[in-house]
Amino acid sequence: MISIRGIRKSFRAQQGKVDALRDIDLEVAEGEFCVLLGPSGCGKTTTLRCVAGLERPDGGEIEIAGRLVSSPARKVHIPTERRDLGMVFQSYAIWPHMNVFQNVAFPLTQGQKRFGRAAVAEKVAAALKRVQLDGLEDRPATDLSGGQQQRVAMARAMVTEPKILLMDEPLSNLDARLREQMRVELKKITRSIGVTALYVTHDQAEALSLGDRVCVMNEGEILQIGPPHEVYARPKSLFVAKFVGEMNLIKATVADQNRVLSPLGTVRCKVPLAFSSGKEVTLAIRPEHLALLRPTEQNENGIKGKIITKNYLGDAALLEVEVNGTALMVKLPGDVDFQVGQQALIVLPPERWQVYA
Repeated sequence: MISIRGIRKSFRAQQGKVDALRDIDLEVAEGEFCVLLGPSGCGKTTTLRCVAGLERPDGGEIEIAGRLVSSPARKVHIPTERRDLGMVFQSYAIWPHMNVFQNVAFPLTQGQKRFGRAAVAEKVAAALKRVQLDGLEDRPATDLSGGQQQRVAMARAMVTEPKILLMDEPLSNLDARLREQMRVELKKITRSIGVTALYVTHDQAEALSLGDRVCVMNEGEILQIGPPHEVYARPKSLFVAKFVGEMNLIKATVADQNRVLSPLGTVRCKVPLAFSSGKEVTLAIRPEHLALLRPTEQNENGIKGKIITKNYLGDAALLEVEVNGTALMVKLPGDVDFQVGQQALIVLPPERWQVYA
């Protein structure tokens, strides 16, 4: 549905030329919910704006539903309004002097394709029902909550039944609880209408919960693309490992293909064949993959340590355990009875370690 091939985009800044996108390649299938994830300045919004036609790439090509919409080499640039897409912005961008009905109806009455009064009423009613705002047609936009304004923006983007829905951090202005609720609603809405979605966020939890595939970006490049569970469980680079979820990182030196030497002592793990003996590496393991036992218990992968902090999170507890001067974060169920100051045996499962150059 969306095909991005070799897209390049640079900007002029005070410090000189800035490469926002460096030969980006991305294929988004019909009906797929694809999330662009990365820190500020990584190029994710620029990618979205190039697809929307709001930015002109310096090179490469973009196709939407098999139709070429951007190609500097071929001098092709189809305007935004002719790309058959809807867009939801971070700022909502709804008209404050209009009511809910007028905001949602705007693309139908002022857009490239214009509809009669009966058709407009029918389409607006259907769009508002999808986002659970039916009955609020006459409500002034200024009387809406943040979550309601966001849903108006979504209804307006979908009212023309576009093939593609582009979203640029649409939930970032909502409070934490409403953001979680809207994630669920957004997934249901896009699934129900079968739209292809390209979604930009810097929130890892948002990306993992929404995306059919997650595309991790940094410094204008795509570092990893895959299903959320794959990106989380098997990050391909140290950057992805650090950026997606919490991670313990430890400097180490390769001893052989099954062991590394670290401040924790000798750690058993599977070392990639590319890393020879003596190679300096970084070990990575997620807090939830570590376990704690009583110091009197035995485990061949256990190392004794001391609990130095404990943060209660409700459904979980995050404990900091010091081992030979190195702190490891351990995530356990919230009702765990280990306390600060206690000695414990921290279990380091060999199969859970990631090893990076």
